[in-house]
Amino acid sequence: MAKLLITLCASGLSVSAVASDATTSPSSVKKQVKAKPTKVAKANNKNTETDTSEPEPNIEKSADTEYKCELGNSLVMYEHPEDNQSLAMRWRNRLYKLTRVETSTGAHRFENQKIGLVWINIPSKGMLLDSRRGQQLANECRSTKIASLETSDTQIK
Repeated sequence: MAKLLITLCASGLSVSAVASDATTSPSSVKKQVKAKPTKVAKANNKNTETDTSEPEPNIEKSADTEYKCELGNSLVMYEHPEDNQSLAMRWRNRLYKLTRVETSTGAHRFENQKIGLVWINIPSKGMLLDSRRGQQLANECRSTKIASLETSDTQIK
């Protein structure tokens, strides 16, 4: 009889504890869900402000190279003949200054740490990355100059 009484009391306590958790948990979960998107939206607004506040680089006397990429993306690189440590890039109608970063592989890597853009160029292709989001922005980018040479070579043969 005592065991039955202890079991009933214990189950009554656990049921009341679960019931009290059930009444407080959903409201706290709703508050957390509502709070997270607003924080993310504020962070995204700060990133947008940073993007527009950076001055555009000077591209006078620079040689330009146009790249056509997968999914219809395109970009233009501007290289100054006297400065091999940086270049300017036109991406989505905006100019960005990218600075050379040394690599052990021999790939040409340029980045803008403030914005989070990374341009990696190897002889066969280039790619543009967003280092903040960990995403590819443009891949399989090929110079239109190289593409036009390949087309003319195949037509000559």
